Amino acid sequence: MSASLSTPNTTGLERDAQRLNADGHGVRPGEIAIGVIIGRTSEFFDFFVYALASVLVFPSLVFPFVDPVTGTAYSFLLFSLAFVGRPIGTMLFTYIDAHYGKGVKLTIALFLLGGATIAIALLPGYRDIGAASIWLLGGFRLAQGIALGGAWDGMPSLLTLNAPDDRKGWYAMIPQLGAPLGLIVACSLFAYFAAILTSEDFLTWGWRYPFFVALAINVVALFARLRLVATPEFRRLFESRELQPSPPFEALRSEWRTIILGSLAPLASFALFHLVTVFPLSWVRLTTNESVVRFLVIETVGAVLCLAAVAISGLLADRFGRRSLLGVSAVLIGAFSGFAPQLLAAGPFGEAAYLIMGFVLLGLAFGQSSGAVNSRFSQYHRYTGAAIVANSAWFFGAGFAPLVALLLAKNLGLWAVGLYLLSGVACTLGALAANKEWGTKAAN
Repeated sequence: MSASLSTPNTTGLERDAQRLNADGHGVRPGEIAIGVIIGRTSEFFDFFVYALASVLVFPSLVFPFVDPVTGTAYSFLLFSLAFVGRPIGTMLFTYIDAHYGKGVKLTIALFLLGGATIAIALLPGYRDIGAASIWLLGGFRLAQGIALGGAWDGMPSLLTLNAPDDRKGWYAMIPQLGAPLGLIVACSLFAYFAAILTSEDFLTWGWRYPFFVALAINVVALFARLRLVATPEFRRLFESRELQPSPPFEALRSEWRTIILGSLAPLASFALFHLVTVFPLSWVRLTTNESVVRFLVIETVGAVLCLAAVAISGLLADRFGRRSLLGVSAVLIGAFSGFAPQLLAAGPFGEAAYLIMGFVLLGLAFGQSSGAVNSRFSQYHRYTGAAIVANSAWFFGAGFAPLVALLLAKNLGLWAVGLYLLSGVACTLGALAANKEWGTKAAN
């Protein structure tokens, strides 16, 4: 079904990584964790660079023929295309993985991601090439999503599954550190260029530099991940079938209950994810005259606090249980949804409070949201099932969140955004309750 790691299908970069390990430079568990963090940080950095540009650049560059609110809504619609592309990428690259090996798959996926990112950096605006600018941006964004679906390597879930029983929460949060790290770098870069450039220069060329940085980070992440692929531990997991993909539709038929549970369990944190990172920036930009740089700096501070909260979530999960922490954090997010809209509408101080509290809650919930039910998959379907769960959770929980929140806020008021967040909380609590019930039935 799959090519061996030592077959000619390996790439040149993967063979270099194998030689590095063969020379006695074995990869210790800590280095595996670092490699996973680097890989996830590169993915989230690409993600946030595009997300910030969706608010600050594309409404003016690509949709100058409509009013700012409509242009931002159109921009968020294109933003969602990546989440549509992720399942396509999973199916396409599962085939490549099964027939040509994981090193080939990762190399193609990350080069596709880097190529699409650079293409966006070079994108002409609507005033230069008309509607072709919209189609090109949509195509490049879809390509990013397909690449992200293909970049799934299973290592984040395996960190948890192969962790000591009393450290599973700590290992579960390690890959999640990539999200706040990616946001910190993305916000810092955009804030820097927005601060030193005029608005005209920023919209003409300044916004493009973070996309070039994304390509450089992707190259580093590629080698870090290929080095993991080349380790003896990876080979052992591969040969035991824990890292071999099964056919996606077969996994769906056999494991649909677990896939549904896994997709619903993190929705509280995934809905909050975009309601503290992307949506508030768009709301403040569209409805106030406040400095974008100031808001980006506050988001950076919030991301630092989120980083700390993610780490704390690992300690709390190991002491009180992952399921308990997910449930308590979902309840806290539900309480936050009751007054968060009022904070966001309360001026600069309220906006700062909204971001700080939101990011802390996000870190606690998001730190344990990955792979909450992956241990329930059969070994044969675990790798593919975990990928399907990740894609589904992002699609339903986060893919359309900025667009939905903006439309609700403009047409009904900010209070409706609180209800939207509350719906994610209900999904998480329902999935956790069902998970306990199924676990009891399985035990009987």
